[in-house]
Amino acid sequence: MQGQARLAAGRTERGAPSLSRSRTLDFLRGLAILGVIANHVSQSFPSNIQAIDYAFLCGWTGVNVFYFVSAVTMCLMWTQRAGETSPTRKFYVRRALRIAPLFWLAIPFYLAINGTGPSYNAPNGIGPLQVILTATFLHGFWPDSVNSVVPGDWSIAAEMTFYLVFPLLITAFGSRRRLYLALALLLHLVNVCLFKPWAFELFSAYYGPGHDSFVGATLHISFLNQLPVFLIGCALFFSLRDGFTRSDAAIFVVFVALSFCANRATGAHEFNYLIINLVLGAMVAGCIRFAVRWSPIEALGRNSYSIYLSHFAVIGGLQLIWPLADGLISLLVTYAVSAALSYLVARATWHLVERRAQDLAQRLTSSATRALRPEPFTAVRVA
Repeated sequence: MQGQARLAAGRTERGAPSLSRSRTLDFLRGLAILGVIANHVSQSFPSNIQAIDYAFLCGWTGVNVFYFVSAVTMCLMWTQRAGETSPTRKFYVRRALRIAPLFWLAIPFYLAINGTGPSYNAPNGIGPLQVILTATFLHGFWPDSVNSVVPGDWSIAAEMTFYLVFPLLITAFGSRRRLYLALALLLHLVNVCLFKPWAFELFSAYYGPGHDSFVGATLHISFLNQLPVFLIGCALFFSLRDGFTRSDAAIFVVFVALSFCANRATGAHEFNYLIINLVLGAMVAGCIRFAVRWSPIEALGRNSYSIYLSHFAVIGGLQLIWPLADGLISLLVTYAVSAALSYLVARATWHLVERRAQDLAQRLTSSATRALRPEPFTAVRVA
C-alpha cells in the first residue's frame, strides 16, 4: 500500500498544464496512425518524388509514438487506480478485452484475403503454429509468425507483451524513473551485444541462405529491441509528473554514449534507432507539456487501434481499383481516402465489437471497486 501511495502522490505546481487523457494522448495517437498510414500508402502508391516518398516512409515512426503513448497511458491509469482492489487482475482483464476481440476477428479475415502460402514474412508458408502463436499473442517470439497472419501485428505482439510485464515493473519500480532508464540501458546493451548476434546466427541457419534480410528485420522488431522504448516512456511519465532533473539528462547522455560504443563494436545498427526514439520521446513530452490538441486528429486517435488493423485491407482494396497512375496526386488522394475509409471501418467496429468488449471489461472490473477520485497528473515545468 505504501508503494501505491507513492505512485498516487505526484508533485504539482499551480498553473502547470494537466494532462487530459482524452485529448492530448488521443492527439498523439492520431498523429501516430496518420504516420503509419502514410508509410504504407507510399509503398503502394509512390509519388516517384524522392523527397516526398522518403517523408511518407518516415511515418513508420508512428508505431514508436504509439509505444510512448501506451507507456504513459498505462502509468497514468495505474496511478489513478492506486486505491482499487486486485489492480493487476483488473489491469489484465481491461487490456485483454481492449485488444483481443478485434485482433481475433482480424486473423481469419486476413487469412482469407492473403492465403497461407509462402511469403517474405513466412518463407515456409502459414501453418497451425503461426496461427496459434498469433492468436495467443506469442507471435513476436518466432520470426515467421510475425506479420505473416495479420499485417503489422508485430507491434501488437510488443504491446501485449509489455502489458504482461507492466504490473510487475511498476510494482517493483514505482515512481523511481531512474530504475526504468537503467533497465532500458541494460536491455539495450544485452540485445545489441549478446542476443541479436546469437539469434541472427541461429535463425539464419534455420531458414537457410537468402533469408538474412528477413531474419534481421524480425530481430529489429522483436520485443527485446522494443522494450527499452516502453521503459523510457514510463520514465517520461514520472519525469513529467515530478519534474526533470540534471541527473535525468546525465543518464540519457550515458545511455547514448554506451549505445554508440556497443554499436561500433558489434555493428548491430541499433544506435540510430535509439536516437530516433529519444527524439520521438522529446516530441511526445513536448505535446504533453503544452497540452497540444486538435479535434480532427483526436478523433482518429480515439479509433487508432481499429484503423491500424483495417488500413492494410483498405490500401489493398484500393490497389485493385485505383484508376490513377503513380504520382504525387495519386499518393495524396489515396492517403486521404485510405485514412477516411479506415476511420469509417473503425467507427463500425467500435459499435459492433469494441464497445461491447469494453462494456464487458467494465462489468468484470467494477463490481468490487470503490469509487475513486483520480489524482490529477500535472506536467510540471522542467526542474
